[in-house]
Amino acid sequence: MEPQTKLTEQQLNDIRSEFNFFDRDGNGMIELPEFIELLTVLSPKTKVSSVEEGFNLIDDNHDGSIDFEEFVHWWQEGWWEY
Repeated sequence: MEPQTKLTEQQLNDIRSEFNFFDRDGNGMIELPEFIELLTVLSPKTKVSSVEEGFNLIDDNHDGSIDFEEFVHWWQEGWWEY
């Protein structure tokens, strides 16, 4: 999955910092429990019932985790702002 617009190295570093913060176990993937924590921080009004649906939308390859490329795409779309 390619990002929609070219990001600067600094923007990618900033996004990588966010990704690493929520990748609590450091395995290079964000699993559902980590994603729930991410949304609780970024969007406290998000209903837990919507979290799994959102997770599945971001998990583009449906492997049960969000990798960095999927995270970048989601971040660029600004979905986390809602």
